[in-house]
Amino acid sequence: MLALLTRRFGDLDAADDAVQDALVTALTAWQSGIPQSPAAWLYTVARNTLIDQVRRDRASRRRLYEAAPELTAHHTRDHDTDEEGDLIMDASSLGDERLRLLLLCCHPALDRDTQVALTLRLAGGLTAAEVAAAYLLPEATLTQRVVRAKRKIREAGMPLTIPANLDERVGVLLRVLYLVFNEGYLSRGADHVTRVDLMAEAIRLTRQVVDELPANAEAEGLLALELYHHARSSTRVDGLGELVLLEHQDRTGWNLDEITEANARLHSAMTRMAPGPYQVQAIIAGHHANARTAANTDWAAIAELYAQLGRMAPNPVVELNRAVAIAMADGPLAGLAVLDRLTGLDDYHLLHATRGELLARAGRPAAASFERARELTSNEGERRHLARRAAETAARGR
Repeated sequence: MLALLTRRFGDLDAADDAVQDALVTALTAWQSGIPQSPAAWLYTVARNTLIDQVRRDRASRRRLYEAAPELTAHHTRDHDTDEEGDLIMDASSLGDERLRLLLLCCHPALDRDTQVALTLRLAGGLTAAEVAAAYLLPEATLTQRVVRAKRKIREAGMPLTIPANLDERVGVLLRVLYLVFNEGYLSRGADHVTRVDLMAEAIRLTRQVVDELPANAEAEGLLALELYHHARSSTRVDGLGELVLLEHQDRTGWNLDEITEANARLHSAMTRMAPGPYQVQAIIAGHHANARTAANTDWAAIAELYAQLGRMAPNPVVELNRAVAIAMADGPLAGLAVLDRLTGLDDYHLLHATRGELLARAGRPAAASFERARELTSNEGERRHLARRAAETAARGR
């Protein structure tokens, strides 16, 4: 809805406000019954709000022109035409409206972090809390970043157009799709361990980017990465909604068709000889997906791949994952040694969850680490898992 309205009216901020207003209106209007087509109802209300706003703006401009033409001499009156004539923007070769909006938000005049935050919030379907969690930022900080970005777009008059050369914005777009998929794979929300809708949407949009940019190795690498992870999504949660760790997942339930496609996509990307972080992550995911049993996993190779990834894109989360791989290859004490050198992740629940697992495997007290991880996550499935691990290790005196 936001994508359609943004395309039609050419004003991202106004379209966002109109959609939010329509949702608020529905809270009252739908108490007597939900309409037959809720989406059409919401779109109509939001569209009418924007049309009324445009009419008011035009009337204001006409009054200003009539009262003080010398102040508006540099303006034309071409805007005073019928709504259906001048509000619909030029069509693009990209037919998907949501992908169009993602690209519109990735304007080069915005800094990279702001581009990603804005697109995740407005076009990726994530709440401010989810985006903030992805960035390891306070929600208030993230909200202000989005507000400032929308204000800059409005005040600077940034054209909401799609560049002829999509390569100009593909880096930010891939980053957005990566974060949307990650939010679906392990949701920061309280209700679900995973969000299949976000994973499916990220894969669909990434496929479209690959179709539009068939020579981009990183785009195809990202698609392979998403497919590897999605292939085992049905086994990550048991019948009771409890989280199942990778080593305990039923590999016979993994989607072999998706793994086969991911293998082919990764091979295609790597033949272009343009290595990048998404391809390296896909290679890591491929090691897991193609291992017939947990014992067959080549953890030493995975640890080296994480080291390579850290050189490409330094990030404490990458180093955290390398610590896990080292622990699996060389023992928990080796992994703990890497964890002890990490900085900047004190409020990241997976740091404490990982420390708890490695401490437990080393025969050391681990319950406090699991409890700290539980305090830092809002996902109920994760909270139950961490509480259970804390209780289990405490019962064994660990």
